[in-house]
Amino acid sequence: MCRCRASRCRISIHLLLQAQCRPTPLSRRRRRNLRLSDLCADLPLDPRAAALDVAGLTADSRAVRPGYVFAALKGTQADGHRFIPDARRAGAVAVLSDHVDQAFADQIAFVTDSNPRRRLALMAASFFGAQPRHIAAVTGTNGKTSVANFTAQIWARLGHKSASLGTLGLHGAGLDVPVAHTTPDPVRLHELLSMAQQAGVEHLALEASSHGLDQFRLDGIRPQAAAFTNLTRDHMDYHATVEDYFNAKLRLFEMLLPANGAAVINMDSALGAKVEQICTRRGQRLIRYGQLGTELKLLSAVPHASGLQVEAEVFGVRRHVDLPLIGGFQAGNVLAALGLVVGCGVHAAAAWETLGSLDGVPGRMQKAAQRKNGASVFVDYAHTPDALETVLKAARPHTMQRLVVVFGCGGDRDRGKRPLMGEVATKFADRVFVTDDNPRTEDAATIRAAVMAVAEGATEIGDRRAAVFAAVNELQAGDLLLIAGKGHEQGQIVGSEVRPFDDLLVAREAVSAVEEVSGSGSAPYGGKG
Repeated sequence: MCRCRASRCRISIHLLLQAQCRPTPLSRRRRRNLRLSDLCADLPLDPRAAALDVAGLTADSRAVRPGYVFAALKGTQADGHRFIPDARRAGAVAVLSDHVDQAFADQIAFVTDSNPRRRLALMAASFFGAQPRHIAAVTGTNGKTSVANFTAQIWARLGHKSASLGTLGLHGAGLDVPVAHTTPDPVRLHELLSMAQQAGVEHLALEASSHGLDQFRLDGIRPQAAAFTNLTRDHMDYHATVEDYFNAKLRLFEMLLPANGAAVINMDSALGAKVEQICTRRGQRLIRYGQLGTELKLLSAVPHASGLQVEAEVFGVRRHVDLPLIGGFQAGNVLAALGLVVGCGVHAAAAWETLGSLDGVPGRMQKAAQRKNGASVFVDYAHTPDALETVLKAARPHTMQRLVVVFGCGGDRDRGKRPLMGEVATKFADRVFVTDDNPRTEDAATIRAAVMAVAEGATEIGDRRAAVFAAVNELQAGDLLLIAGKGHEQGQIVGSEVRPFDDLLVAREAVSAVEEVSGSGSAPYGGKG
């Protein structure tokens, strides 16, 4: 028997790793193969297990290669322990689990941890080693992608080699790597962080989703600053309650952001004060933004034809900027990004000077096309009731006549938000088209029916392309059309099939087709809004 800080454990080939400590950082350049002891340097290990060479890590038995550690995790659909035989046959040298499976105890080494998901993330952090020196993370229901993108842009305009990682993938410094989830699985996440650092990126903005935080995918990252944007209804198909959803977000501040880190908090959010209390208790530096903010106080955001005239009090100094961004909510996103940059060590005055040159974020209030009569078409990722309300309200000041919206709701997701989306659309838009989003394995007509039940006066057109064409065809001078729900996405999920579909391209095709028929000959607008 031996004693270690976290627990009393038996040293054997079946490693009891009950301690949940951060990994000891390895050299910035990872060796081709590491020993298991390198990945668990915080624990004493049996020599036979410690000497095992590790060539990789994975929680997918199909991805196991010779020399891999297979993480047998329990998921919502299947228990990873069922696939231990497959992993062994593929060449796995060890299994990470919360217990030793006695059926295989004499056949393969077991790394056991009471929280194997977190341990996998920590092992991945050690395996890949390198990550950018300055990392800023952002969480919240809405605004994560924009905040991360704006943060990377500000750094870049100040001469730093920067990138963002999230829904849009890993972008910046010559990198353009797609990702399957907003927050990738921990092995892929740390691989991407290492890839970014090796490409010279020392400043990286990272989206932290509730799923990623709840499943410990982000453990092992070293953020200097973290932002909370807001919390509204979303992902109720995953989280049991809104409180559970919020608690998942709070892990970023309670567990991942160190005590000397900077917490950037939207004080206009109903939960901003609670986040502030937690961060104050931990001794983190507070950078509070919004109309109720302190360090970054928004005084006004006046919309005009091509953007926003913003006035703010920045750490006690009144400042003005003309933001080339559509939508009043963008002022908050920009202030959040400013706070993250300052929290990572940049002087506020220097960062503020870059804001007037920011570019719009793909799929976020992005201008897709404009008809000859002046009617504009925008696309946005808004797919929650709150997000849809926010973008419709933001579009209203830029609308001279009617505000038109095309939207749908996803299948196999939170059904409770469907009538809420219908209510929001009919309340804040003048003309509503209800169509399909990503129906997945649900009956698309049933999804639309749930929306139409409360969307009085709306027009139902199931085919999304046909709905966009119909809406564009109706546009008159001064109208503004918002195509909501898919934003940057380039596919539509029907059943288990992903069919090519891009709202931006379809909108431009619709405008071209309408103008060609009318003989006006106008060309769709190709820039970012």
